[in-house]
Amino acid sequence: MTGIRLTAPAPGWSIDADVVVVGSGVAGLTTALRCAAAGLATVVVTKARLDDGSTRWAQGGVAAALGEGDTPEQHLDDTLVAGAGLCDEAAVRTLVTEGPDAVRRLIGTGAQFDTADDGTIALGREGGHHRRRIAHAGGDATGAEISRALVEAVREAALHTVENALVLDLLTDAEGRTAGVTLHVMGEGQHDGVGAVNAPAVILATGGMGQVFSATTNPPVATGDGVALALRAGAEVSDLEFVQFHPTVLFLGAGAEGQQPLVSEAVRGEGAHLVDAHGTRFMLGQHELAELAPRDIVAKAITRQMQLHGTEHMYLDARHFGAEMWEQHFPTILAACRAHGIDPVTEPIPIAPAAHHASGGIRTDLRGRTTVPGLYACGEVACTGVHGANRLASNSLLEGLVFAERIAADIVAHRPRSSAAAAVADHPAPSPLLPPEARSTIQRIMTRGAGVVRSADSLARAAEELEDLHRSAFLKAGAAEPKDAVPGVEAWEVTNLLLVSRVLVAAARRREETRGCHWREDRPERDDENWRHHLVVRLTPDRQLVLRRTDTEAFGPVQPSGAPDCAATGTTHPTPEEP
Repeated sequence: MTGIRLTAPAPGWSIDADVVVVGSGVAGLTTALRCAAAGLATVVVTKARLDDGSTRWAQGGVAAALGEGDTPEQHLDDTLVAGAGLCDEAAVRTLVTEGPDAVRRLIGTGAQFDTADDGTIALGREGGHHRRRIAHAGGDATGAEISRALVEAVREAALHTVENALVLDLLTDAEGRTAGVTLHVMGEGQHDGVGAVNAPAVILATGGMGQVFSATTNPPVATGDGVALALRAGAEVSDLEFVQFHPTVLFLGAGAEGQQPLVSEAVRGEGAHLVDAHGTRFMLGQHELAELAPRDIVAKAITRQMQLHGTEHMYLDARHFGAEMWEQHFPTILAACRAHGIDPVTEPIPIAPAAHHASGGIRTDLRGRTTVPGLYACGEVACTGVHGANRLASNSLLEGLVFAERIAADIVAHRPRSSAAAAVADHPAPSPLLPPEARSTIQRIMTRGAGVVRSADSLARAAEELEDLHRSAFLKAGAAEPKDAVPGVEAWEVTNLLLVSRVLVAAARRREETRGCHWREDRPERDDENWRHHLVVRLTPDRQLVLRRTDTEAFGPVQPSGAPDCAATGTTHPTPEEP
């Protein structure tokens, strides 16, 4: 345990439970429902409303070997290829073999997928898949339908939920084991201000961290809170350098920031073409699957074309679909385009890559356990080893389903004891907070230095600028008249963003190759001899980032957070937090 915590008031109220789930997407709600069904007192904490997480924004579907002739082995092969040599095969095999039944159980919960004329699930195709194995709902509203079904099930089960609550830090008992979380409830309600949920099992399902970049498909709540909390708690994180940039995000102008409308890969799956301003297709000859190549390949190809033509976007041409197909299969995307003055029925859609999905996160084993006893992670916040260096399209919702059920099974099997005696361990002075206005500064630094295209120089500049922000925060906190940011949601979020940005940049600098969605223009080749390994990072009690490299592409078992690092590969990165 590091003992490092956010600056925040002491908890003024508390709830006792067996399990606390932080997050209300497919991963969090599936875990909560399974735990509650087993008789465990379960509390769900979510940063916004129950139905307002990243899952509801998922236009794509759920990938699983459900179709005639398809097999888990074929799904495994496609996943391994997309992951560019860094997938943990045991984790992928778990995903693809348990996936089909997990989808069927989701249907049993109430999710309604689109069906073919014979009543079977209609299956589409997306990038990197050699078969049609993507189940959709409402055409391009799969996430919204899954969210609806799970939220209804949670309400029917009368689970204790705390909405509009930002999780702050992990509580531990005297032995360093998980004992709950502190959180801040925004606005008026049953609980207000900073409080605590005391529980011996904590599941982090907080989603992604797309808001570290200026333009992202992620909602505003995706500020890396779970990864930051885990780092402060002493947990290991892995593969944070692998941020997937979705190739086809609606281009709203060079200055557009924040959440951008996604144009689902399913549009290309139905035959849309990527073209330049002259209408020339440029993916032909780039990959055997052309527009349906894995996302990292498509994003790189679009970026190269933008550089070649000196433009800020390319186009997605689906005019040949016709109005009826757009209205029936992609109503959400059609409405988003028209809301921004673009009619895809009559004109190509301007698109550009934007930050979309974190393949890395809190390192877990096949039961979702982290390196902190009692702390689990699931969904995008976790790194199970499934995605490797690049996530295969529509594997993320499936990962949330499969590993949520595994986490619940592990907790139920061990029946953790109630931890009413939870206490905050002694810890050094809380980390000073950054002012809210630093958010846009961090996003610009990350977009310039660690975006789709990276280099040693760009990453070094980003690292220096991020450390300057850290140094400034500590100098202000140590001044005779401290002017530290006032504790509050915006300050806590931006402080979390800075921490995860620093880890991402440190890992990206260390990985001196191009692999998957990590594109180093100064190191353009994949280097299996030296880099077919994972980078694992942890934060030490004296506020240093320690990087180590795994022996192989396999993840291996999680180790206690105090375990020695591999001497041959460990690298310590001092921070300027204590100048």
